[in-house]
Amino acid sequence: MGILISTKNMSREEWLRCRKQGIGGSDAGAVCGVNPYVSPATVYADKTSEEIRIEDNESMRQGRDFEDYVAKRFCEATGLKVRRSNMMYQHPDYPWMLADVDRLICGEKAGLECKTASAFSSDKWRDISSLPDYYMVQCQHYMAVMDWPYMYLACVVLGKDFAYYRIDRNNEMIQNIIQLEKYFWEENVMKRCLPEPDGSKAFDELIGGSYFNPKKDTVIPLLGMDSELSRRADITRMITKLETEKKAIDQHIKVYMNENETAENDRYRITWKYSETTGQRRFMVKEVA
Repeated sequence: MGILISTKNMSREEWLRCRKQGIGGSDAGAVCGVNPYVSPATVYADKTSEEIRIEDNESMRQGRDFEDYVAKRFCEATGLKVRRSNMMYQHPDYPWMLADVDRLICGEKAGLECKTASAFSSDKWRDISSLPDYYMVQCQHYMAVMDWPYMYLACVVLGKDFAYYRIDRNNEMIQNIIQLEKYFWEENVMKRCLPEPDGSKAFDELIGGSYFNPKKDTVIPLLGMDSELSRRADITRMITKLETEKKAIDQHIKVYMNENETAENDRYRITWKYSETTGQRRFMVKEVA
């Protein structure tokens, strides 16, 4: 591994600018297509833009504020000691692979990644097989950069539980991660070439910001898209059919409920309540088990 820069006393804006120089662990899951919350298009837009977007919300703040607590609970549970690294590292062969790890394990060639989770996502932490794929990719990314044989992942499930796992190095997964990240960095970021469309809202925003000034009255030949357009037509017909079927089911339930507000069983809870705001009844179906 190589040291890119010290992050001690670095402002958040400076840290975010530093991360633009490559792909970090938190980017890896999105680049590899396994993060359901972040699109490759989001990472592409960040890496190719000069703008520093300091986004924050309560969940992100709690994640930062609870990092020390998670590390302390990990030390209590394992008897291990940890320390901050205060460095951003880069892979010696792939300098665009970056690592800014939460903690280093004292006396071991390993690190610790600290997480927080809401009580509603506690099922993701019940055992190592249930851990989200994007966390596993993040850990393998770090192990690739740091040349570690393993590392630890710890999480406080707020108000409910604490869990930690040792994640062993998976060389096959690491090689796949490197190939995906290499293509993304060299073919997309460096060449300023959009990643493949993925249907995400982020990609809509990306192309909306890229092609916002159309040339008036221009026409180009439509070539090589017949199969995609045919598939699109099939999907449109399927959506219409399924929406009609769903609406019929909702109507059947409403007839069954009549003037009652709630219907429930062990698996579902259905409400059809009057709203003073809209002057209509609002219908909601929730799966509870």
